[in-house]
This record gives sequence, structure tokens and C-alpha cells, in this order.
Amino acid sequence: MHTPQELMTIGSRLVELCNAGQDTECLNELYAPDAVSVEAAPMPGQESAEVQGLDAIRGKHEWWNGAHEVHESKAEGPFIHGGDRFHVIFDIDVTTKETGERAKMQEIASYYVRDGKIIREEFAYAMG
Repeated sequence: MHTPQELMTIGSRLVELCNAGQDTECLNELYAPDAVSVEAAPMPGQESAEVQGLDAIRGKHEWWNGAHEVHESKAEGPFIHGGDRFHVIFDIDVTTKETGERAKMQEIASYYVRDGKIIREEFAYAMG
């Protein structure tokens, strides 16, 4: 378990790096090597909504950045929950490169922390 201040420090750093567009630095600095990432539903071409390991999470980021043009992305938080997690709200304005469709999205991410590193992330968003 972590103190609220420890979770705020980790969460604030995640928000800072995300808002600066420094995804790679965020993963390298804050995530455990065996971290798990869970989407609300499987990503295109995937059977599972869950990927395991930092390399797989990096792969998700590479896919997202390759398939989308992000016009604006804003992270808000962190919002502390108990002694092991925090939540962040993301507002994203994005165009899917394949279709040219532009959309504004909002998602809530839950980050679970152990030994000062993010061990699990879960994303929730409206699905249409």
C-alpha cells in the first residue's frame, strides 16, 4: 500500500508526461516490466482486451500513434482511490487515418500501483 502523497506523486508525473506528449518516457519511468493493460474491448485485430508486459503496452502505443492523428490530448487528475490506485480522465481529439473520421473521445483510466510502479492500467470509455 502507498500513502495518498505517494500515489499523487506517481499520478501527477503520469499526467505531466501524458500532457507533454512523452508516452515513451512515461512507460519507461513509471511502469513495472510485467505491467498489464486492459481496454474496455479488444483492439482491432486482437482477440483479447488485455496485454501483458511493458513491450506489449509499448506496442499498443505504437499502433495507436500509427493509426491516428491526435489533434489534442489532455489528461486530468490524478484522482486517488484507496492505497493502491489512482484514476485519470483523458479528453482526446483524434482523426482515424484509415477513414479520415474525426472524433472527440473521453476515457477514464485506472492505474494500480505496487512498489512505486504502475502494475495495471484499465481503460473505460463510451462505446458506440
